[in-house]
Amino acid sequence: MVLSLAQLMVILDSTIVNIALPTAQRDLVFSNDDRQWVVTGYALAFGSLLLLGGRLSDLFGRKRLFVIGVIGFAAASAIGGAAVGFDMLLVARVAQGAFAALLAPAALSLVSVTFADNAADRGRAFGVFGAVSGAGGALGLLLGGILTQSVSWRWCLYVNLIIAVIALVGALVFLREGEKPSRVRLDIPGTITAVLGLVGIVCGLGNAASAGWTDGWTLGSSIGGLILIVIFIVIERRAAHPLLPLGVLLDRTRGAAYLAIGISGIGSFAVFLFLTYYLEDTLGFTPIQTGIGFLPMVGMLIVGAGAAGAALMPRFGPRPLVAAGCTLAAIGMAILTTIGIHTTYAGGVLPALLILGLGLGLVFGPAQNAATSGAKSDEAGVASALVNTAQQIGGSIGTAVFSALAASTIANYLHDHAATARQPATVTAATLSSYHLVFWIAAGTFLLSGIVAALLFRSGPLPVAPDAESSTAA
Repeated sequence: MVLSLAQLMVILDSTIVNIALPTAQRDLVFSNDDRQWVVTGYALAFGSLLLLGGRLSDLFGRKRLFVIGVIGFAAASAIGGAAVGFDMLLVARVAQGAFAALLAPAALSLVSVTFADNAADRGRAFGVFGAVSGAGGALGLLLGGILTQSVSWRWCLYVNLIIAVIALVGALVFLREGEKPSRVRLDIPGTITAVLGLVGIVCGLGNAASAGWTDGWTLGSSIGGLILIVIFIVIERRAAHPLLPLGVLLDRTRGAAYLAIGISGIGSFAVFLFLTYYLEDTLGFTPIQTGIGFLPMVGMLIVGAGAAGAALMPRFGPRPLVAAGCTLAAIGMAILTTIGIHTTYAGGVLPALLILGLGLGLVFGPAQNAATSGAKSDEAGVASALVNTAQQIGGSIGTAVFSALAASTIANYLHDHAATARQPATVTAATLSSYHLVFWIAAGTFLLSGIVAALLFRSGPLPVAPDAESSTAA
């Protein structure tokens, strides 16, 4: 529970601030261009520093990095909540992302090594952790709406202090460090190229969402980031103590898990962003009603993750579960392509959310379990970091691709209906057509993830780590 609380805090902050942004913008008086950086700044620091955070947890101790991450995240949240201007808020969000990059891989690797010896316990633990990872975004929308409307947008950041205190006390009381970490030199060239490469990719994708794919900064940043990642891989092949041991990435089971998580991350983004737009702009939901509207999906996600972790994963392994989960998620997305102006929540949205939730529950827990299964003790941190990196990069790709496609679809529709382009009904129809395209592509994305899982995962239960540590956590 301690580790899941910390993971919830990290995932919440990917969406909870989104609801509060319009109010914060009016309060602190900053532009729409600046507004996107409040979200992008967090994603940029988090995504680019995850590999470093995972390796540091292997080198200096997972419990130590977990505690540092919790304290730092709480301090950054307090600064952001007290922000008196845009610059202060942005610095706080970047700091949140940096400490989240320490916290997230340490938490996941602690789950992995704590429950390494017993397949059933490991399955249940990853079921809980996967449910938190999948549901955190939707809970962030709900909590953000409640806090913004009933208290203040600042409490969307202050709430992390409450979670952090509970997680910190639990960590100090219940968590054990395990084996003494091996002290080897940090791979400085690999660290620099990995961080700069991931910064370039995340920054380029984030810029594409607002400036388009042909923008010079988008192309230059993305291509430069990819080149640096290629250089990073070359460095890692020759390094004595690499930041990312390539065996972690090239293992068939873990590689399949990273691909499934990354591709599913692309598809999942469509649910939270574009369905939120639909509920609020088309159906007229308030932020709180929108958050409540996502709760059935959260409930089914918890059911799916619990069943997969406790009963199904130890018997069947990840292959059938992840493939089936992705297929269900694709069906849920396909149902959303039927929504329209007169669609009711109960008749058109709810069935899709229930199927989506069940599908995502079968994906995230088993995939996270597989991504860290069999990893050596001194590589558990970096194996865990890759889980979050895959999800973060997937989300960034989803942000850029779906936002760009939606914008171009609306523009094309209005161009084709130029005579009535200014009429509200035409604008609404154009917007709905963009949603339909996004949901169809997301459905295809989930199907691709399911095919990857079916082809790459080995059949049967996961192997137990040969050098698993014994420790205790909740």
